[in-house]
Amino acid sequence: MKLLSLSKLSLDEILSGSFGIEWESLRAKGDGELSLSPHPEVFGDKLTNPLVTTDFSESQIEIITPTFNTIDKAFDTFSLIADLVNASLPHDEYLWFQSIPCILPYWDQIPIAQYSDEGASSQKYREDLAKKYGVKKQMISGVHFNFSFSDDFLKDLYAMEGSDLSFKEFKNNVYLKITRNYLRYCWLIIYLTGCSIGSHKTFSNECIHLMDARDDFGSYYSTKGPSFRNASCGYKNLKDLYPSYNSVEEFSRDVNSFIENGDLSEAKELYTQIRLKPKNPQDLLNSLNTDGIEYIEIRTLDINPFYQCGLVKHDMKFLHLFLIYMLIKEESDYDDWQKEAKINEENTAEKAYVDSMRLLRDGREVTLKSWASEIINEMFGMCEVVGFDEFDTLTLMLGRVSNPDLTYGKRLLKIIEEEGYINAHRDLSKNNKKTSINNLKKIDSKEYERVKKYADIALVKN
Repeated sequence: MKLLSLSKLSLDEILSGSFGIEWESLRAKGDGELSLSPHPEVFGDKLTNPLVTTDFSESQIEIITPTFNTIDKAFDTFSLIADLVNASLPHDEYLWFQSIPCILPYWDQIPIAQYSDEGASSQKYREDLAKKYGVKKQMISGVHFNFSFSDDFLKDLYAMEGSDLSFKEFKNNVYLKITRNYLRYCWLIIYLTGCSIGSHKTFSNECIHLMDARDDFGSYYSTKGPSFRNASCGYKNLKDLYPSYNSVEEFSRDVNSFIENGDLSEAKELYTQIRLKPKNPQDLLNSLNTDGIEYIEIRTLDINPFYQCGLVKHDMKFLHLFLIYMLIKEESDYDDWQKEAKINEENTAEKAYVDSMRLLRDGREVTLKSWASEIINEMFGMCEVVGFDEFDTLTLMLGRVSNPDLTYGKRLLKIIEEEGYINAHRDLSKNNKKTSINNLKKIDSKEYERVKKYADIALVKN
C-alpha cells in the first residue's frame, strides 16, 4: 500500500474503523496485598456479563468494551466502565494500577478463576497454564487494543489496487502486513507507553534479577528500562515461536505444528505483541482460514498508573496512527526479522534508558533515539500528505524520544525512588478509585442515560 493511494481517500474513510479496549487489573486491598475474595457479586456471572469478567484469577478483573466506530467513543466508554467497576468494589478494595502484581501470597493461595460446569473448559485451561508457566506469571496484567478498518475503506483500497486476489485475501494481506511491521516496530510503543519498572519481592525472581535497585519496603525496581511486563521475564511462551505471517494458511500451518509438537496446548496460547483475530475466536485457526482476519489485537500496552482508567487517549490516538503507518511502511526483506524484533522488544523494555543500548536494524546497530525520531518524522509526513490533524500527538511522542524524563517509566521512577514500589502504587491506585467515585458523582442529567445504560449491563445492582 502506497501513501499516494491513501491520500486519494477522504480523511473520514481512512480513520473509520472499529475500536475496542480490554483491560486486566488485580484487585488489591490494604497496603497493596492481593485481595483473595471471590469475583465481586455486584458484577454478576463472569460467563454472562459482557463488560466485566475475570481473566486468569478470581482476583483479576477484566473489562471488555463493546466496539465503536471512533477512538473517542471507545475511550470515553472504557473510562466510564472503569469508573463504574472501581467505584463498585468493596470499600477496602481498589484496582491495582500497575501491570506487575501487587503483594502476592504463596503461589498455592492465589485463586484461579472458578467456573460452573458451563465454564469447565475455561477453568481447566487456566489450571493447565498455571502448571506450565507458574501462577504468579499469570498475574501480570495489561491493556489490549482491538482494531479493524471499516469494510468500506478496505473495499475502496481493493478497487484502487486492482488486485487479482479475492477481497478476503486482500483484506487478510492488509492485516498481515500491519502485523509483520508492528512486530518489527513495537519496541517504539514499549518505549513510549511502558510504565512497569518495579516488582515486590513476592513476585518473580526472574524479573527481580534484572532490576538494579531496591527500596526499603521489600521491593525492587529498575533505573534502566520502562516495561518489565514486556521484558524477557514477562509472560511469554517457554520457547521462542516464530510462525509465518506471509499468509493465513502458513500461519495456521505453523501454529498447528506448535500444538502437535507440544509447545502450545491450543492456538490462543501463542503469546505475541499482536494477534490475528477471526470471526469465531472459539475455533481460531479454522475460522481464520474460512472467514479471514476480522481484526487485530494489540497487546503491548502497560497499565498506566497516572490515569484513572489506566490508559491515555493520546496514546490510543498515536497507536491508531501507528497502525495506519504500518500499512504504508515499506517492509524490510531481512530474513531473521522476527528474531531481531524480539531482541529489540526486550532490549527496549529492559534497557531503553541506557545510552549505550543499541537496537538492531537489519543486522546493524542503531540508537533508539535516531530510529524512533526517524519513524515519528515519517509519521509527520504521512499526516501532512493525508491531512491528519494529529501533530500535537506526534509532537508529544517526539518529546518523549528526545527527553526520556517525559516518559511514564521515568516519571514513575522518581516516585518509586521517594516512596517505594508498593507505597507509590498503593497511593496512585487509591487516588484513582477516589477519582472514579468523584467522576460518577459529577454526572449531569445529559450524561445520566449513558451511564445508566452501561451500569445496567455491568452491575447487578446499581
